[in-house]
Amino acid sequence: MKPLKTITLLLVLVPALVAVHAKPKRPDTLPAVFQNAKYVYVQAVDGDQFDPRLNPDDRQAIANVQSALYDWKRYALVIRRDQADLIIVVRKGRLAEGRVGVGVGTRTQGTPNSRPGGQVPGAGGTAVGVGIGGEVGSPDDLFVVYESSPNDALGVQLWMRTQADGLSGKNPILFKQLKDAVEKAYPTQQPSQSKKP
Repeated sequence: MKPLKTITLLLVLVPALVAVHAKPKRPDTLPAVFQNAKYVYVQAVDGDQFDPRLNPDDRQAIANVQSALYDWKRYALVIRRDQADLIIVVRKGRLAEGRVGVGVGTRTQGTPNSRPGGQVPGAGGTAVGVGIGGEVGSPDDLFVVYESSPNDALGVQLWMRTQADGLSGKNPILFKQLKDAVEKAYPTQQPSQSKKP
């Protein structure tokens, strides 16, 4: 019976000792780019806020984040992605979305060619195109921060969170989470007000 108690005691104590001696988890730290950055650009996963094909919910999410950034006053908003130090990409949660589009254009009359008279018969007129598209995604809102890249592409992903309704309202929850993390890691220094004699 004594060997059974010893084995049982070892089976209970060994995992506990291993857990005590394990390296502590590194805290969720933010890179220094958040401290040094000055300019931020906000866009949706599917494009910028002025893209006419952008989902209206994504457009509103961009506006909500831009408003919160403006109120924070830590970073300045820019209107072109290549001017930014940080790029925030948002997407309102939706399980599925379908799109149907119709495009109408005109062709110019009188396209030159090598035929006598220099015209292509029937070259003018109206062209109509129909497009169908769709998207399947997460029902949670997405908020991702990237470092800018010199070639105007998204750089390294620095921070990401998802949450249901995380991009709604004037001060979105996902934005507040980023703001709190940045302020904790890199508090803004208040200018010292020294008294004048």
